[in-house]
Amino acid sequence: MSGWSKRPDWILRLARAALFLPTLLLFAARGRAQEPSAPDITPAPIRVQVNLVSVSVAVTDETGHFVDSLQKENFLVLDNGVEQPLTHFAAVAEPAQVLLLVESGPAVYLLESGHLQSAYALLNGLSRDDRVAVIGYAERPLPVLDFTTDKTAAAGALGELRFNLGYGELNLSASLHAVLDWLGYTPGKKTIVLLSTGMDTSPPSIAESLLARLKTGDVRVLAIALGGELRETKPRSKQKVLPEKTAAAEEEFAQADAWLKAIAQASGGRVYFPKNAKEFRAAYAEIAQLVRHEYSLGFAPTERDGKVHPIDVRVRPAPEPAASPTYRVDHRQAYVAPRPDTN
Repeated sequence: MSGWSKRPDWILRLARAALFLPTLLLFAARGRAQEPSAPDITPAPIRVQVNLVSVSVAVTDETGHFVDSLQKENFLVLDNGVEQPLTHFAAVAEPAQVLLLVESGPAVYLLESGHLQSAYALLNGLSRDDRVAVIGYAERPLPVLDFTTDKTAAAGALGELRFNLGYGELNLSASLHAVLDWLGYTPGKKTIVLLSTGMDTSPPSIAESLLARLKTGDVRVLAIALGGELRETKPRSKQKVLPEKTAAAEEEFAQADAWLKAIAQASGGRVYFPKNAKEFRAAYAEIAQLVRHEYSLGFAPTERDGKVHPIDVRVRPAPEPAASPTYRVDHRQAYVAPRPDTN
C-alpha cells in the first residue's frame, strides 16, 4: 500500500493552545487498538447511461486560465488505451455548485484565519447564480450552510466554523465519503473545494475505497493544502519563527501532500500548495473559473464487461509542433462499463 494510506504512529497534538499559540506540537502518539467507527460509506449508484460514457474535462493554459476555444476534433479520448469516437461534445458554462469542505481540527485553528480570509476571494470570484455550501470536518462532517446563492450568507458561514482544540480524529476520507453520499441527492454538476492539511486518521480501507469512488464518480475535488508555511525548512522573515520540525513531522507532511494529490487526481481535480495570502488568492481565482467552465465529452462504450475502465483524455497537437500550446487537461480517471446483461 502507498505511503499516504498507511496509518502513522502518531497524531496531531496541541499543548495548551488557548494560552500558548506559538507553541505548536503538531504530532504525538496516534496508535489505536482498532479502527474508528465511520459513517455509512455505501456508494450511491454511478449515473452512467448504458450507451453513453460522459466525461467532464477542464483545460487550462500555462497561466491557469480556462481554454474555451477548443472543438470536438481537438480532443482524443482513450478507453483502456484504445481511441474512442466522440458521440457527444459540448462546451459548458453554467452555474456552479461549490461545496467548501474545511478541516476544523486543532492545527488549522493555530494556523490563524488567513486561509478563510482568502476564501472570500473565491466567493467574490463566483457568479451571482453560483451556489455555495459550507461543511466543516474533523472526526466527522458538520454541515454549516446548505447550498445557496447568497454569498453573504456563505461568508458568514465561514466565520461560524467551530474548531476542535482537543485530542481528536481527522477523518478526511470518511468525511469525504459522507459528503459524497449527501451530494448524491443534489442534481447537476458539483465541485468540492477542500481546505485541508491532508492529515487523515481514517482506516486505510476507507481511504482506498474513497479513491475508487472518486475515479468513477462525477464530483471533482479541488484541494487547497493548509499549513504551507509549516512545510518550509526556513522562515521567510526574521520576525517569524517556525516550529521545529522533526523527521517524523516532515514524513507526515509528505504523506499528507501525496494524499491530497491522489484525491484530486482521482476525481479529475487539482491541488494547490499556497504559502501566503497572495498564493491563496491566486488559487481561488483559478478555482472560480474551473468550477463554472468545462467540456462535456461522450462516447459509446465498446465493451460490456461490468469492469472499471481507465480513461485518458488529451488535446491533439497542432499540425506544426511549434504552434502547439501547452495545456493542462483534468478529468476523472475511469468509468464502470455496463454489464453484459444490460440493454
